[in-house]
Amino acid sequence: MTTTTLAVLVPLLPFLGAAAGLLLGRTAPGFVRPLAVLPPLAALVLAALVAVRQGGGPALDAHTELTPTGSVPVELALHVDGFAALVAILVAFVAACVQIYSTGYLRDDPRYPSYAALVSLFTSAMLLVVYSGDLIVLLVGWEVMGICSYFLVGHYWETPEARAASLKAFLVTKLGDVPFLIGLFALATDAGSFRITRVLGAVASGGLHHPTLVALLLLAGVAGKSAQFPLHTWLPDAMAGPTPVSALIHAATMVAAGVYFVARLLPVFEASGAAMLVLAVMAAVTMAGSGLAALAQDDIKRVLAYSTIGQLGYMTGALAVGDRGAAVFHLLSHGAFKALLFLAAGVVIHATGTNSLAAMSRMRGLRDRVPDAYWTMTVALLALAAIPPFSGFFSKESVLGAAEHAAHGDTAHVPGAAGWLVLVAGLLTALLTAAYATRLWLLAFHGRGAEAPDHGRQPLTMTVVLWVLAVPSLAFGGLAYRALPGWFDGISLTPTPLTSILGTGLAVVGGLLTYGVWQRTTRGLVSPPLGAVAAHPEGDAGRVEAEAIASHTPAYGDIAYAPDPADPGRALLGPLHRPAAAGFHLDAVYAALFVRPVLAAASLVRFLDREVVDTYVGAAGALPRLLGAAVRRAQTGNVQTYVSALLAGTVVLAVVVVVLVATGA
Repeated sequence: MTTTTLAVLVPLLPFLGAAAGLLLGRTAPGFVRPLAVLPPLAALVLAALVAVRQGGGPALDAHTELTPTGSVPVELALHVDGFAALVAILVAFVAACVQIYSTGYLRDDPRYPSYAALVSLFTSAMLLVVYSGDLIVLLVGWEVMGICSYFLVGHYWETPEARAASLKAFLVTKLGDVPFLIGLFALATDAGSFRITRVLGAVASGGLHHPTLVALLLLAGVAGKSAQFPLHTWLPDAMAGPTPVSALIHAATMVAAGVYFVARLLPVFEASGAAMLVLAVMAAVTMAGSGLAALAQDDIKRVLAYSTIGQLGYMTGALAVGDRGAAVFHLLSHGAFKALLFLAAGVVIHATGTNSLAAMSRMRGLRDRVPDAYWTMTVALLALAAIPPFSGFFSKESVLGAAEHAAHGDTAHVPGAAGWLVLVAGLLTALLTAAYATRLWLLAFHGRGAEAPDHGRQPLTMTVVLWVLAVPSLAFGGLAYRALPGWFDGISLTPTPLTSILGTGLAVVGGLLTYGVWQRTTRGLVSPPLGAVAAHPEGDAGRVEAEAIASHTPAYGDIAYAPDPADPGRALLGPLHRPAAAGFHLDAVYAALFVRPVLAAASLVRFLDREVVDTYVGAAGALPRLLGAAVRRAQTGNVQTYVSALLAGTVVLAVVVVVLVATGA
């Protein structure tokens, strides 16, 4: 079988699995789980074979024209280089883990067949984006992921939070997709083709006539899809969906698509220094802002959501300083440990019957109750905090090293200011990341909240997946930073001494400072009594999570609790805590600037339609009706009345004629 055929089958198999799952979900439910698990596993094996055959060498290109479209053809094209080969493995690997995990997590969910099919379709769409060599075909996968995220985030559609979150995710990403689509057409018009290789060739020959405009239009779509400032607000709210969906979106699909797109078309952005500077500003604000917001969240999944936004900021920062190798290295590393973090959080939800609503401040005794989640999440948090030798250290330091080189003016096409922005923001974010990672670990596993009811052991499929993901979270970075340059651009990914010392030192300071504040605030506090929590009904994790999301009180059961006084985030942030917890009120700003004016305009249009247009239309129909009624009343059938009217009309007419003659008119 040729490499091209294998590459075609990689996105095709999950698509076929999704179609079969939807068709057989009701008639043959026994086939649902195999159809959910086997296609991504097969796609993973095939993606690995494609990567072995590609081997980091010349890109594999294949194409066929779909249909004549005029001067700019649309082609079904493959472009598999080292970046695509490795990212495809990540997507298939995480998707397979999520599907296996979901067989236990949602085992009693009545909508599991449609859920599993949508996850497979989501996976297929992302793989299409990864392997596509044509921008229009890439756009198809890009938009299919958007609609899949809408349905999956709104899986628990009975709850208003899930419905609102799915709608918000769809609308905010579409807001970025409109200029993104315009930018794609402008790019193809300048290059004369939608083929990525021809677009890059046009850039190399100076064929782009409006590089800044094109790059900024494309960045709008990237900001929406990859949850970068200012279009990042949908991602924390998307935690209303099932936890495995969060793992898939955050680790390998959707949000990774924007970063991957910029990495693939980086020369387009490098053609404009202004666009690179905008990308650097976007990355810097995203990194610092998300770190502060994560430190203030009490919702375990929202902490991880803001963490994802910040780590994506690292990736866009690497792209802003012209190093797509460092960006994709961090994308691969982040995919493993972020999937592990979310799936471990799912185990916590399953075990305690708690939810993602102010959960951490009320957790207690989880270290002994969920040891698998405790140890694997510890590994993942160390990787997130970039502590050596965990994988996040090597990938994050490659980003900081690239920023240092750009700040010194050693990188072509990159303004020095962009390098300094990314470097300073990256170091600050290293401090914040370690702080909120330590805070999550302390509150979730060593907290002093009320102990939730024990819902028993988790299904084996869930715990096995955690340990599988723990391996790359621990070992991937140390093995990959030497091997990956051969797959990428040949630029070294070895951490530089200065940024390694600064980044690691700040991470250690952030972790120790958070631990010290926690120790000081917990000294002398009295824990709530055991058994002080109302028992939660038995049920699977998905139903427990849905019921929890539907709850509006920050409590277990019917018992509300005040904010945890031992929360180190409050002491560390001080007056910034309240705005950071609310995401710096960006939703309120957007509501004031955009939502309310649009609603007001809609109300005005409705008023004009009802009071003016409808009145005019009603009057146009009423006038003939009134005239007809008047004429109908004149038809009395009385001959005397008719003769009297005739005589009166004759007299009036005679008087008018006499007057006209007398006046000489």
